[in-house]
Amino acid sequence: MGGQSLLEMLNSVFGGALTTLIGAFTGRLMYHSGEVKLGRRRFFGKELLWEIPVAVGMALIGEAAASYMGLTQPVSTGFIATLAYLGPRGAESLLAAWLGRRK
Repeated sequence: MGGQSLLEMLNSVFGGALTTLIGAFTGRLMYHSGEVKLGRRRFFGKELLWEIPVAVGMALIGEAAASYMGLTQPVSTGFIATLAYLGPRGAESLLAAWLGRRK
């Protein structure tokens, strides 16, 4: 495994699907940690459980979007983590802005 990046190592050990989920869960955990830091949530509160379906959903959406845009590893995993951090509302705003510029 010498000379591999972290994402390349995760891909070779776990495969692309798990690496995608790890990226999505990392993005949601970063968002959740920010909310904890601002005092809006407790770290081990019920809100943490609600992040699971959001992370899985954002992984699916992000993987489809990355495939559509032709992104390859490790860029696609970073893109998925970013979308997961933004969450559904943030991704919707990003998509609306992108579609608005295409017209």
